[in-house]
Amino acid sequence: MNKGIQKIFSEVPKRYEFLNHLLTFGMDIVCRRRASRLAARDGGTAWLDICSGTGETASYLRSLGNGTTTVIAGDFCLPMLNEAMKKPNADKIEFLLTDARQLPFADNSLDLVTISFATRNINTSRDNLIRTFGEFYRVLKPGGRYINLETSQPPVKLIRKMMHLYIRLTVRQVGTLISGSKSGYTYLSNTIPRFYEAEELTEIIHEAGFREVSFNHMFFGVTAIHKAVK
Repeated sequence: MNKGIQKIFSEVPKRYEFLNHLLTFGMDIVCRRRASRLAARDGGTAWLDICSGTGETASYLRSLGNGTTTVIAGDFCLPMLNEAMKKPNADKIEFLLTDARQLPFADNSLDLVTISFATRNINTSRDNLIRTFGEFYRVLKPGGRYINLETSQPPVKLIRKMMHLYIRLTVRQVGTLISGSKSGYTYLSNTIPRFYEAEELTEIIHEAGFREVSFNHMFFGVTAIHKAVK
């Protein structure tokens, strides 16, 4: 568990969702809903939203699951989970304080693992990311799905430059002003421009053991949704 990242997210839960919506002009909501619909499409009874934060994606998944579906929201930051527990349908979600690198589930036990806008936080190195994806692979049943929603690098250079400029000029400044956490939004503004292109992330997911890895860009490549099957 990365104590530094855990401390950063402990500082921001009260304003985290509001700032995400503000800084992305609501695009994060559209992306989460689309990723959740894709994730829920193939059914199953055991779904894990890991690095769930304030529980937005877990809440969407809960609304898409049927009466036999168990939705688990897992995160390593208790203040974030405390915010997630305030969701209107939180009584229908199971909450779990856990590290994504060491999940407390048996091999081949889950139908679905999702992660939304948090892969950058477990990307302390390429090797660590592969090991963490390998942990997701371990707990999934054969045929189980992994859905990864994350910022990406737009393939068109002009759009990429505009995105990086916007991040440099707004994320740290606005985030610090509203949340009061300079370290939190300095961290976020630094990780987004450095994250992988969608094609390279596809290769990393393959290296963790997954097959049938595909992705779709959204908003001109600013974000990408990857789907992988065990």
